Amino acid sequence: MKRIAVLTSGGDAPGMNAAIRAVVRCGAQKGWQVFGVRDGYSGLISGSINLLKTRDVGGMIQRGGTILGSARCPEFRTLEGQQIALDQLKRNAIEGLIVIGGNGSQTGNYALSRLGFPVVGIASTIDNDLYGSEICIGVDTALNIALEAIDRLKTTASSHKRAFLIEVMGRDCGYLALMAGLAGGAEAITLPEIETDPEELAATLLHAYEVGKRHAIVVVAEGAKYNAENLIAYFSKHHERLGFEIRATILGHTQRGGAPGAFDRILASRFGEAAVDCLEKDEYSVLVGLIDGEIRTTPLAEVVAKKKQLDPRLINLARILD
Repeated sequence: MKRIAVLTSGGDAPGMNAAIRAVVRCGAQKGWQVFGVRDGYSGLISGSINLLKTRDVGGMIQRGGTILGSARCPEFRTLEGQQIALDQLKRNAIEGLIVIGGNGSQTGNYALSRLGFPVVGIASTIDNDLYGSEICIGVDTALNIALEAIDRLKTTASSHKRAFLIEVMGRDCGYLALMAGLAGGAEAITLPEIETDPEELAATLLHAYEVGKRHAIVVVAEGAKYNAENLIAYFSKHHERLGFEIRATILGHTQRGGAPGAFDRILASRFGEAAVDCLEKDEYSVLVGLIDGEIRTTPLAEVVAKKKQLDPRLINLARILD
């Protein structure tokens, strides 16, 4: 194998650039040429494939986002689109592909592998909902951004004796909300995986004030039935009966931006090296992830077929500590 390509797909995550850098430099160390695909699967279909040299990825380990870009590509979901992408890879004499991304990205990667092309995936999503890795690129940075917001809002909440909702990202996975709530000492956490009773939540907040707390913080997962918008609507409707008001802060895409922390830079670098090694060893159609503290691979067939679950012990711990 002498010519490989790398692309980023799906939502950007802090550390993606560090992974690209590692793929390019580890590939170059083996004497390979490494090509970057612009704008994910869309660029693969259009043939936006360019050679990346080691200096092209210099000075980027600290940059957030992805220098290769990412874009939605409905065409790639079709067999015809996948075949066009495969033809482009062959036209450019690409012998292996590394895809950095989350669930949707690795589903597309698996589709190419089923057409017989050598692929390797790198686990990267702040949602941390990808089966095959305990933690993905971008999660630690996003979690620390959420934690900083919680700490800042606690100061304001205490000053004004208020309750605050802080909504974090995560789609249908409550990992970020659970971990941010645990680390931030939240009074309550709402998760997509567990149904929330707004009346019980109100009672929890009232109890916090009754025992002398000057603030109450609720960390809300965006994918929960009662997300920030729905909880605000409920509390506003029943304001007179519940007896207090509540404010909401929605962090949204701020969790994706900014420089990756040390953990994500190192994790991404290790994942990039491991992905290149997989191609060298002819270990294809696998996802590179972190399992039991070690860099390991999981077949893409398992990754796309299985759903990652929250650790029930952490959910129970959050209930004890809130």
